[in-house]
Amino acid sequence: MRIVPTLLIALSLALAGCSTTGGQPDPNDPTADLRNAEVIERVQNNGDVIQEYRVNGQLKVVKVTPRRGPTYYLMDDDGDGFPDEASKDAKVYWKLFDWN
Repeated sequence: MRIVPTLLIALSLALAGCSTTGGQPDPNDPTADLRNAEVIERVQNNGDVIQEYRVNGQLKVVKVTPRRGPTYYLMDDDGDGFPDEASKDAKVYWKLFDWN
């Protein structure tokens, strides 16, 4: 019956790893590095939540949280005030999992 202690140790380590991840910024979140960003939030008729992150009035990131489906981010890397979704080099970040 050595399996039970080994299983308990593995389960304890897994739970300890999950509990230590809270409170730290997500390295895959493009909004984590924005300092003094103004967040403008609106809810679409279909229930989607759209948050615009602006620094000094300039659009940097748009975070879209659909009523159904994963959260994704649209970036404005060229500084024109519009998300770069129309270009072939558009950066769209999908957040598939969240432990919070």
